[in-house]
Amino acid sequence: MIEFIQAVFALILTISILVTIHELGHYWVARLCNVHVVRFCVGFGKPIYLKKGRAPEILSKVRDAKNEVFNFPTGTNEPLEGTEFAVAAIPLGGYVKFLDEREVHVPDDQLHLTFNRKSVWQRIAIAGAGPAANFLLAVAAYWLLFASGVSGVMPVLGAIQESSVAGKAGLREGQEIVAVDNDSTRTWSEVNMRLFDRLGETGKIILTVRENLSYDSYTEYAIEITDWLSYEDAPSPIRDLGLTLRSPPIPAIIGSVSEEGRAKQADLRVGDHILEVDEALVRDWPHLVEIIQSNPGRSLILTVERQNRLSDIVLTPAGIMREGEIIGFAGASVQGVIYPKEMQREITYSLYAAFVAALQKTWEVTTFTLSSIEKMIMGSISPKNLSGPITIAQVANATVENGLQSFIGFIALLSISLGVINLLPIPVLDGGHLLYYFIEVIMGRPVPERFQMWGLQLGMFMIVSIMLLAFYNDLTRL
Repeated sequence: MIEFIQAVFALILTISILVTIHELGHYWVARLCNVHVVRFCVGFGKPIYLKKGRAPEILSKVRDAKNEVFNFPTGTNEPLEGTEFAVAAIPLGGYVKFLDEREVHVPDDQLHLTFNRKSVWQRIAIAGAGPAANFLLAVAAYWLLFASGVSGVMPVLGAIQESSVAGKAGLREGQEIVAVDNDSTRTWSEVNMRLFDRLGETGKIILTVRENLSYDSYTEYAIEITDWLSYEDAPSPIRDLGLTLRSPPIPAIIGSVSEEGRAKQADLRVGDHILEVDEALVRDWPHLVEIIQSNPGRSLILTVERQNRLSDIVLTPAGIMREGEIIGFAGASVQGVIYPKEMQREITYSLYAAFVAALQKTWEVTTFTLSSIEKMIMGSISPKNLSGPITIAQVANATVENGLQSFIGFIALLSISLGVINLLPIPVLDGGHLLYYFIEVIMGRPVPERFQMWGLQLGMFMIVSIMLLAFYNDLTRL
Protein backbone atom coordinates (compact mmCIF):
# COMPACT_ATOMS: atom_id res chain seq x y z
CA MET A 1 0.00 0.00 0.00
CA ILE A 2 2.83 2.37 0.85
CA GLU A 3 4.50 1.60 -2.48
CA PHE A 4 1.21 2.37 -4.28
CA ILE A 5 0.86 5.73 -2.49
CA GLN A 6 4.49 6.58 -3.33
CA ALA A 7 3.91 5.72 -6.99
CA VAL A 8 0.76 7.86 -7.15
CA PHE A 9 2.56 10.78 -5.51
CA ALA A 10 5.50 10.40 -7.93
CA LEU A 11 3.09 10.36 -10.88
CA ILE A 12 1.27 13.50 -9.70
CA LEU A 13 4.57 15.30 -9.08
CA THR A 14 5.99 14.33 -12.47
CA ILE A 15 2.87 15.17 -14.49
CA SER A 16 2.35 18.44 -12.60
CA ILE A 17 5.89 19.62 -13.39
CA LEU A 18 5.59 18.77 -17.08
CA VAL A 19 2.09 20.22 -17.52
CA THR A 20 2.91 23.42 -15.64
CA ILE A 21 5.96 24.09 -17.82
CA HIS A 22 3.99 23.24 -20.98
CA GLU A 23 1.10 25.56 -20.14
CA LEU A 24 3.49 28.31 -19.00
CA GLY A 25 4.90 28.25 -22.52
CA HIS A 26 1.46 28.99 -23.96
CA TYR A 27 0.77 31.58 -21.24
CA TRP A 28 3.98 33.59 -21.61
CA VAL A 29 3.85 33.82 -25.39
CA ALA A 30 0.15 34.70 -25.29
CA ARG A 31 0.92 37.57 -22.90
CA LEU A 32 3.75 38.71 -25.17
CA CYS A 33 1.25 38.76 -28.05
CA ASN A 34 -1.17 40.81 -25.90
CA VAL A 35 -3.79 38.07 -25.60
CA HIS A 36 -5.84 38.06 -22.40
CA VAL A 37 -5.61 34.74 -20.51
CA VAL A 38 -8.92 33.95 -18.77
CA ARG A 39 -7.71 30.85 -16.89
CA PHE A 40 -4.45 28.97 -16.32
CA CYS A 41 -5.25 25.51 -14.93
CA VAL A 42 -3.17 22.47 -13.98
CA GLY A 43 -5.41 19.39 -14.03
CA PHE A 44 -8.95 18.81 -15.24
CA GLY A 45 -12.32 18.90 -13.55
CA LYS A 46 -13.48 20.99 -10.62
CA PRO A 47 -10.79 23.36 -9.24
CA ILE A 48 -9.58 22.51 -5.74
CA TYR A 49 -7.47 25.69 -5.60
CA LEU A 50 -8.23 28.99 -7.26
CA LYS A 51 -6.45 32.33 -7.16
CA LYS A 52 -7.26 35.40 -9.22
CA GLY A 53 -4.49 37.49 -10.69
CA ARG A 54 -4.42 41.24 -11.23
CA ALA A 55 -7.31 42.53 -13.29
CA PRO A 56 -6.43 44.03 -16.71
CA GLU A 57 -7.43 47.65 -16.50
CA ILE A 58 -9.04 47.94 -19.95
CA LEU A 59 -11.19 44.78 -19.82
CA SER A 60 -14.73 44.51 -18.55
CA LYS A 61 -16.82 41.72 -17.05
CA VAL A 62 -20.31 40.45 -16.60
CA ARG A 63 -20.78 36.95 -15.14
CA ASP A 64 -23.58 34.81 -16.57
CA ALA A 65 -25.26 33.15 -13.58
CA LYS A 66 -26.64 30.27 -15.65
CA ASN A 67 -23.62 28.80 -17.34
CA GLU A 68 -20.81 30.21 -15.18
CA VAL A 69 -18.80 31.56 -18.14
CA PHE A 70 -17.66 35.11 -18.81
CA ASN A 71 -19.93 37.21 -21.01
CA PHE A 72 -18.77 40.52 -22.47
CA PRO A 73 -21.71 42.74 -23.58
CA THR A 74 -20.91 45.85 -25.59
CA GLY A 75 -20.90 49.07 -23.66
CA THR A 76 -20.15 47.82 -20.16
CA ASN A 77 -17.36 49.58 -18.31
CA GLU A 78 -17.16 47.29 -15.29
CA PRO A 79 -13.58 45.99 -15.05
CA LEU A 80 -13.04 42.27 -15.67
CA GLU A 81 -11.30 40.09 -13.11
CA GLY A 82 -7.78 39.02 -13.96
CA THR A 83 -6.46 35.61 -14.95
CA GLU A 84 -7.64 32.73 -12.77
CA PHE A 85 -4.83 30.41 -11.67
CA ALA A 86 -6.31 27.04 -10.74
CA VAL A 87 -5.39 23.50 -9.71
CA ALA A 88 -8.06 20.95 -10.61
CA ALA A 89 -8.93 17.59 -9.07
CA ILE A 90 -7.69 15.30 -11.88
CA PRO A 91 -3.91 15.87 -12.16
CA LEU A 92 -3.43 14.37 -15.63
CA GLY A 93 -3.27 17.45 -17.84
CA GLY A 94 -3.99 21.13 -17.94
CA TYR A 95 -5.07 24.01 -20.14
CA VAL A 96 -4.83 27.74 -20.77
CA LYS A 97 -8.09 29.48 -21.74
CA PHE A 98 -7.78 32.62 -23.87
CA LEU A 99 -10.27 35.42 -24.47
CA ASP A 100 -11.94 34.44 -27.76
CA GLU A 101 -14.97 36.05 -29.41
CA ARG A 102 -15.96 32.65 -30.90
CA GLU A 103 -16.82 31.56 -27.35
CA VAL A 104 -18.12 34.77 -25.72
CA HIS A 105 -19.23 38.21 -26.82
CA VAL A 106 -16.40 40.76 -26.68
CA PRO A 107 -16.94 44.54 -26.92
CA ASP A 108 -15.29 46.31 -29.83
CA ASP A 109 -12.71 48.07 -27.70
CA GLN A 110 -11.40 44.71 -26.44
CA LEU A 111 -11.22 42.73 -29.70
CA HIS A 112 -7.49 43.36 -29.99
CA LEU A 113 -7.04 41.24 -26.83
CA THR A 114 -8.75 38.15 -28.27
CA PHE A 115 -6.86 35.11 -29.49
CA ASN A 116 -8.84 34.71 -32.70
CA ARG A 117 -8.05 38.30 -33.83
CA LYS A 118 -4.28 37.78 -33.66
CA SER A 119 -2.28 37.21 -36.84
CA VAL A 120 -1.78 33.61 -37.94
CA TRP A 121 1.92 33.81 -37.09
CA GLN A 122 1.12 34.95 -33.55
CA ARG A 123 -1.31 32.05 -33.17
CA ILE A 124 1.37 29.69 -34.47
CA ALA A 125 3.80 31.07 -31.90
CA ILE A 126 1.29 30.63 -29.06
CA ALA A 127 0.34 27.08 -30.09
CA GLY A 128 3.96 26.01 -30.52
CA ALA A 129 5.12 27.58 -27.26
CA GLY A 130 3.87 24.69 -25.12
CA PRO A 131 5.92 21.95 -26.81
CA ALA A 132 8.85 24.37 -27.09
CA ALA A 133 8.73 24.86 -23.31
CA ASN A 134 8.96 21.08 -22.84
CA PHE A 135 12.05 20.89 -25.04
CA LEU A 136 13.62 23.81 -23.17
CA LEU A 137 12.89 22.04 -19.87
CA ALA A 138 14.69 18.95 -21.19
CA VAL A 139 17.69 21.01 -22.27
CA ALA A 140 17.82 22.71 -18.87
CA ALA A 141 17.54 19.38 -17.04
CA TYR A 142 20.26 17.72 -19.09
CA TRP A 143 22.44 20.83 -18.76
CA LEU A 144 22.12 20.63 -14.98
CA LEU A 145 22.96 16.93 -15.00
CA PHE A 146 25.97 17.25 -17.31
CA ALA A 147 27.32 20.34 -15.56
CA SER A 148 27.24 18.53 -12.21
CA GLY A 149 28.88 15.45 -13.73
CA VAL A 150 27.34 12.12 -14.62
CA SER A 151 28.51 8.58 -14.13
CA GLY A 152 27.62 5.25 -15.66
CA VAL A 153 28.73 1.65 -15.73
CA MET A 154 31.51 0.99 -18.23
CA PRO A 155 30.21 -1.21 -21.10
CA VAL A 156 32.64 -4.06 -20.45
CA LEU A 157 31.29 -7.49 -21.35
CA GLY A 158 30.85 -10.25 -18.82
CA ALA A 159 30.67 -13.95 -19.62
CA ILE A 160 29.27 -14.57 -23.13
CA GLN A 161 27.62 -17.88 -23.97
CA GLU A 162 29.00 -19.36 -27.18
CA SER A 163 25.49 -20.32 -28.33
CA SER A 164 24.21 -16.72 -28.10
CA VAL A 165 24.09 -14.26 -31.00
CA ALA A 166 27.00 -12.33 -29.49
CA GLY A 167 28.98 -15.53 -28.90
CA LYS A 168 28.50 -16.71 -32.48
CA ALA A 169 29.63 -13.29 -33.73
CA GLY A 170 32.90 -13.72 -31.79
CA LEU A 171 32.38 -11.33 -28.87
CA ARG A 172 34.20 -12.32 -25.69
CA GLU A 173 34.32 -11.53 -22.01
CA GLY A 174 36.44 -8.52 -21.08
CA GLN A 175 35.87 -6.55 -24.29
CA GLU A 176 34.54 -2.99 -24.00
CA ILE A 177 31.87 -1.81 -26.45
CA VAL A 178 33.11 1.63 -27.53
CA ALA A 179 30.63 2.24 -30.39
CA VAL A 180 27.38 0.93 -31.86
CA ASP A 181 26.93 1.70 -35.57
CA ASN A 182 29.84 4.18 -35.27
CA ASP A 183 28.09 6.14 -32.48
CA SER A 184 30.35 6.25 -29.42
CA THR A 185 29.17 4.50 -26.25
CA ARG A 186 30.82 5.44 -22.99
CA THR A 187 28.38 3.69 -20.65
CA TRP A 188 26.20 0.59 -20.65
CA SER A 189 23.13 2.84 -20.78
CA GLU A 190 24.34 4.38 -24.05
CA VAL A 191 24.87 0.92 -25.55
CA ASN A 192 21.30 -0.01 -24.65
CA MET A 193 19.98 3.24 -26.14
CA ARG A 194 21.80 2.71 -29.45
CA LEU A 195 20.47 -0.85 -29.69
CA PHE A 196 16.90 0.21 -28.95
CA ASP A 197 17.19 2.59 -31.88
CA ARG A 198 17.52 -0.43 -34.20
CA LEU A 199 14.31 -2.17 -33.11
CA GLY A 200 12.16 -3.36 -36.01
CA GLU A 201 14.95 -2.89 -38.57
CA THR A 202 16.71 -5.24 -41.00
CA GLY A 203 20.43 -5.01 -41.71
CA LYS A 204 23.62 -5.15 -39.68
CA ILE A 205 24.46 -3.88 -36.22
CA ILE A 206 28.13 -2.91 -36.07
CA LEU A 207 29.69 -3.24 -32.63
CA THR A 208 33.14 -1.69 -32.18
CA VAL A 209 35.00 -3.09 -29.18
CA ARG A 210 38.27 -2.42 -27.46
CA GLU A 211 40.02 -5.75 -27.04
CA ASN A 212 41.83 -4.91 -23.83
CA LEU A 213 41.25 -2.14 -21.30
CA SER A 214 44.97 -1.56 -20.91
CA TYR A 215 45.70 -0.68 -24.54
CA ASP A 216 43.93 0.64 -27.65
CA SER A 217 43.21 -2.21 -30.03
CA TYR A 218 39.82 -2.14 -31.72
CA THR A 219 37.77 -4.73 -33.60
CA GLU A 220 34.43 -4.48 -35.38
CA TYR A 221 31.77 -7.19 -35.21
CA ALA A 222 28.75 -7.30 -37.54
CA ILE A 223 25.50 -8.84 -36.35
CA GLU A 224 22.74 -9.54 -38.88
CA ILE A 225 19.17 -8.59 -37.90
CA THR A 226 15.84 -9.09 -39.69
CA ASP A 227 12.71 -7.25 -38.46
CA TRP A 228 14.54 -7.20 -35.16
CA LEU A 229 12.23 -7.90 -32.20
CA SER A 230 9.29 -6.48 -34.18
CA TYR A 231 6.69 -8.62 -32.47
CA GLU A 232 8.10 -8.56 -28.96
CA ASP A 233 5.78 -7.04 -26.35
CA ALA A 234 8.73 -6.15 -24.09
CA PRO A 235 11.83 -6.19 -26.31
CA SER A 236 15.23 -6.48 -24.68
CA PRO A 237 18.00 -5.96 -27.26
CA ILE A 238 20.72 -6.76 -24.73
CA ARG A 239 19.10 -10.06 -23.75
CA ASP A 240 18.31 -11.03 -27.36
CA LEU A 241 21.93 -10.61 -28.44
CA GLY A 242 23.20 -12.43 -25.39
CA LEU A 243 25.28 -9.51 -24.17
CA THR A 244 26.10 -9.49 -20.48
CA LEU A 245 27.63 -6.76 -18.39
CA ARG A 246 30.68 -7.33 -16.29
CA SER A 247 29.45 -6.76 -12.77
CA PRO A 248 30.40 -7.38 -9.17
CA PRO A 249 28.90 -10.44 -7.46
CA ILE A 250 25.14 -10.03 -7.11
CA PRO A 251 23.89 -11.93 -4.04
CA ALA A 252 20.39 -13.40 -4.16
CA ILE A 253 18.91 -10.78 -1.83
CA ILE A 254 15.32 -9.60 -2.34
CA GLY A 255 15.08 -5.88 -3.12
CA SER A 256 11.33 -5.57 -3.72
CA VAL A 257 8.28 -7.81 -3.84
CA SER A 258 5.21 -7.39 -6.06
CA GLU A 259 1.97 -7.16 -4.11
CA GLU A 260 0.21 -9.76 -6.28
CA GLY A 261 3.18 -12.04 -7.02
CA ARG A 262 3.97 -15.55 -5.87
CA ALA A 263 6.91 -14.26 -3.82
CA LYS A 264 4.50 -12.20 -1.71
CA GLN A 265 2.18 -15.19 -1.31
CA ALA A 266 5.14 -17.27 -0.11
CA ASP A 267 5.96 -14.58 2.48
CA LEU A 268 9.29 -13.58 0.95
CA ARG A 269 10.31 -10.14 2.21
CA VAL A 270 12.69 -7.34 1.29
CA GLY A 271 16.14 -8.17 2.61
CA ASP A 272 15.72 -11.95 2.51
CA HIS A 273 18.92 -13.71 1.38
CA ILE A 274 18.15 -16.92 -0.52
CA LEU A 275 20.95 -19.40 0.13
CA GLU A 276 19.59 -22.68 -1.26
CA VAL A 277 16.83 -24.03 -3.47
CA ASP A 278 15.88 -27.67 -2.85
CA GLU A 279 19.10 -28.01 -0.81
CA ALA A 280 21.22 -26.91 -3.81
CA LEU A 281 23.48 -23.90 -3.24
CA VAL A 282 22.42 -20.64 -4.95
CA ARG A 283 25.52 -18.94 -6.34
CA ASP A 284 24.06 -15.50 -7.02
CA TRP A 285 20.94 -13.68 -8.23
CA PRO A 286 21.25 -14.67 -11.92
CA HIS A 287 21.50 -18.30 -10.79
CA LEU A 288 18.31 -17.89 -8.73
CA VAL A 289 16.51 -16.32 -11.70
CA GLU A 290 17.60 -19.23 -13.89
CA ILE A 291 16.20 -21.74 -11.35
CA ILE A 292 12.86 -19.93 -11.02
CA GLN A 293 12.42 -19.51 -14.77
CA SER A 294 13.13 -23.22 -15.29
CA ASN A 295 10.44 -24.33 -12.84
CA PRO A 296 7.04 -22.75 -13.64
CA GLY A 297 4.29 -24.24 -11.48
CA ARG A 298 6.68 -26.43 -9.45
CA SER A 299 6.97 -25.99 -5.69
CA LEU A 300 10.51 -25.05 -4.63
CA ILE A 301 11.88 -25.15 -1.11
CA LEU A 302 13.97 -22.02 -0.47
CA THR A 303 16.42 -21.78 2.40
CA VAL A 304 16.26 -18.13 3.43
CA GLU A 305 18.41 -16.09 5.80
CA ARG A 306 16.32 -13.41 7.50
CA GLN A 307 17.73 -11.32 10.35
CA ASN A 308 20.50 -13.89 10.95
CA ARG A 309 18.00 -16.76 11.21
CA LEU A 310 17.47 -19.57 8.67
CA SER A 311 14.06 -20.78 7.60
CA ASP A 312 12.50 -22.77 4.75
CA ILE A 313 9.91 -21.15 2.47
CA VAL A 314 7.90 -22.90 -0.24
CA LEU A 315 7.69 -20.89 -3.46
CA THR A 316 5.67 -21.96 -6.51
CA PRO A 317 6.61 -19.74 -9.49
CA ALA A 318 3.79 -18.65 -11.79
CA GLY A 319 4.05 -19.43 -15.48
CA ILE A 320 4.24 -16.62 -18.04
CA MET A 321 4.69 -16.75 -21.82
CA ARG A 322 7.92 -15.31 -23.20
CA GLU A 323 9.15 -15.83 -26.76
CA GLY A 324 6.79 -18.77 -27.24
CA GLU A 325 7.94 -20.53 -24.07
CA ILE A 326 6.38 -20.71 -20.60
CA ILE A 327 8.87 -19.64 -17.93
CA GLY A 328 8.65 -19.27 -14.17
CA PHE A 329 7.99 -15.88 -12.57
CA ALA A 330 7.99 -15.04 -8.85
CA GLY A 331 7.33 -11.29 -8.72
CA ALA A 332 10.46 -10.22 -6.87
CA SER A 333 13.47 -8.11 -7.84
CA VAL A 334 17.06 -7.98 -6.69
CA GLN A 335 18.49 -5.62 -4.12
CA GLY A 336 20.46 -2.83 -5.77
CA VAL A 337 24.17 -3.45 -6.25
CA ILE A 338 26.73 -0.67 -5.95
CA TYR A 339 29.33 -0.92 -8.71
CA PRO A 340 32.91 -0.25 -7.57
CA LYS A 341 34.59 2.86 -8.96
CA GLU A 342 36.83 0.88 -11.30
CA MET A 343 33.70 -0.37 -13.10
CA GLN A 344 32.20 3.11 -13.48
CA ARG A 345 33.02 6.00 -15.77
CA GLU A 346 32.79 9.58 -14.57
CA ILE A 347 31.92 12.10 -17.29
CA THR A 348 32.45 15.79 -16.54
CA TYR A 349 31.83 18.91 -18.64
CA SER A 350 32.49 22.62 -18.49
CA LEU A 351 29.36 24.79 -18.38
CA TYR A 352 29.54 25.47 -22.14
CA ALA A 353 30.32 21.86 -23.04
CA ALA A 354 27.47 20.71 -20.77
CA PHE A 355 25.05 23.00 -22.65
CA VAL A 356 26.18 21.63 -26.02
CA ALA A 357 25.87 18.07 -24.71
CA ALA A 358 22.38 18.89 -23.40
CA LEU A 359 21.31 20.12 -26.85
CA GLN A 360 22.73 16.98 -28.46
CA LYS A 361 21.03 14.71 -25.94
CA THR A 362 17.67 16.44 -26.39
CA TRP A 363 17.97 16.10 -30.18
CA GLU A 364 18.99 12.45 -29.85
CA VAL A 365 16.02 11.56 -27.64
CA THR A 366 13.65 13.57 -29.86
CA THR A 367 14.69 11.74 -33.03
CA PHE A 368 14.53 8.42 -31.17
CA THR A 369 10.97 9.17 -30.03
CA LEU A 370 9.87 10.17 -33.54
CA SER A 371 11.51 7.07 -34.99
CA SER A 372 9.75 4.86 -32.45
CA ILE A 373 6.37 6.43 -33.25
CA GLU A 374 6.97 5.91 -36.97
CA LYS A 375 7.94 2.26 -36.43
CA MET A 376 4.86 1.69 -34.28
CA ILE A 377 2.58 3.19 -36.94
CA MET A 378 4.26 1.13 -39.69
CA GLY A 379 4.05 -2.03 -37.61
CA SER A 380 7.81 -2.47 -37.23
CA ILE A 381 7.49 -2.62 -33.45
CA SER A 382 4.60 -3.80 -31.33
CA PRO A 383 2.03 -1.22 -30.11
CA LYS A 384 2.18 -3.05 -26.78
CA ASN A 385 5.32 -1.02 -26.07
CA LEU A 386 3.09 2.04 -25.60
CA SER A 387 2.98 3.01 -21.93
CA GLY A 388 0.34 4.78 -19.87
CA PRO A 389 0.00 6.38 -16.44
CA ILE A 390 0.58 3.18 -14.45
CA THR A 391 3.97 2.55 -16.05
CA ILE A 392 4.88 6.22 -15.74
CA ALA A 393 3.97 6.09 -12.04
CA GLN A 394 6.12 3.00 -11.48
CA VAL A 395 9.13 4.46 -13.30
CA ALA A 396 8.70 7.86 -11.62
CA ASN A 397 8.62 6.19 -8.22
CA ALA A 398 11.73 4.15 -9.03
CA THR A 399 13.64 7.23 -10.21
CA VAL A 400 12.63 9.18 -7.10
CA GLU A 401 13.95 6.34 -4.95
CA ASN A 402 17.20 6.22 -6.95
CA GLY A 403 17.95 9.86 -6.23
CA LEU A 404 17.57 13.36 -7.63
CA GLN A 405 19.84 12.75 -10.62
CA SER A 406 17.71 9.83 -11.86
CA PHE A 407 14.49 11.79 -11.37
CA ILE A 408 15.80 14.83 -13.27
CA GLY A 409 16.86 12.56 -16.13
CA PHE A 410 13.40 10.97 -16.20
CA ILE A 411 11.74 14.41 -16.21
CA ALA A 412 13.87 15.38 -19.21
CA LEU A 413 13.00 12.18 -21.06
CA LEU A 414 9.28 12.47 -20.37
CA SER A 415 9.27 16.19 -21.20
CA ILE A 416 10.67 15.43 -24.66
CA SER A 417 8.03 12.73 -25.17
CA LEU A 418 5.28 15.19 -24.19
CA GLY A 419 6.70 17.82 -26.55
CA VAL A 420 6.92 15.40 -29.48
CA ILE A 421 3.44 13.94 -28.94
CA ASN A 422 1.87 17.41 -28.69
CA LEU A 423 3.41 18.34 -32.04
CA LEU A 424 1.79 15.41 -33.84
CA PRO A 425 -0.72 16.71 -36.43
CA ILE A 426 -3.73 15.39 -34.53
CA PRO A 427 -6.67 17.76 -33.92
CA VAL A 428 -7.08 18.53 -30.19
CA LEU A 429 -3.28 18.53 -29.77
CA ASP A 430 -1.09 21.60 -30.38
CA GLY A 431 0.16 19.95 -33.58
CA GLY A 432 -3.40 19.81 -34.90
CA HIS A 433 -3.87 23.54 -34.31
CA LEU A 434 -0.52 24.23 -35.98
CA LEU A 435 -1.65 22.16 -38.98
CA TYR A 436 -4.75 24.34 -39.35
CA TYR A 437 -2.71 27.53 -39.03
CA PHE A 438 -0.16 26.49 -41.64
CA ILE A 439 -3.00 25.58 -44.01
CA GLU A 440 -4.34 29.09 -43.35
CA VAL A 441 -0.92 30.53 -44.26
CA ILE A 442 -0.92 28.61 -47.56
CA MET A 443 -4.57 29.21 -48.50
CA GLY A 444 -4.80 32.78 -47.16
CA ARG A 445 -7.94 32.06 -45.11
CA PRO A 446 -8.82 30.01 -42.01
CA VAL A 447 -9.89 26.38 -42.27
CA PRO A 448 -13.73 26.33 -42.30
CA GLU A 449 -15.32 25.74 -38.91
CA ARG A 450 -17.14 22.57 -40.03
CA PHE A 451 -13.83 20.95 -41.05
CA GLN A 452 -12.32 21.94 -37.72
CA MET A 453 -15.27 20.34 -35.90
CA TRP A 454 -14.87 17.11 -37.89
CA GLY A 455 -11.16 17.17 -37.08
CA LEU A 456 -11.95 17.75 -33.40
CA GLN A 457 -14.15 14.65 -33.30
CA LEU A 458 -11.56 12.56 -35.13
CA GLY A 459 -8.80 13.84 -32.86
CA MET A 460 -10.80 13.03 -29.72
CA PHE A 461 -11.42 9.51 -31.02
CA MET A 462 -7.72 8.99 -31.77
CA ILE A 463 -6.55 10.35 -28.41
CA VAL A 464 -9.07 8.31 -26.42
CA SER A 465 -8.13 5.18 -28.40
CA ILE A 466 -4.42 5.71 -27.75
CA MET A 467 -5.06 6.34 -24.05
CA LEU A 468 -7.16 3.17 -23.75
CA LEU A 469 -4.45 1.14 -25.51
CA ALA A 470 -1.76 2.55 -23.23
CA PHE A 471 -3.87 1.84 -20.15
CA TYR A 472 -4.57 -1.71 -21.37
CA ASN A 473 -0.84 -2.28 -21.89
CA ASP A 474 -0.19 -1.08 -18.35
CA LEU A 475 -2.73 -3.53 -16.94
CA THR A 476 -1.34 -6.48 -18.92
CA ARG A 477 2.16 -5.66 -17.65
CA LEU A 478 0.83 -5.79 -14.10
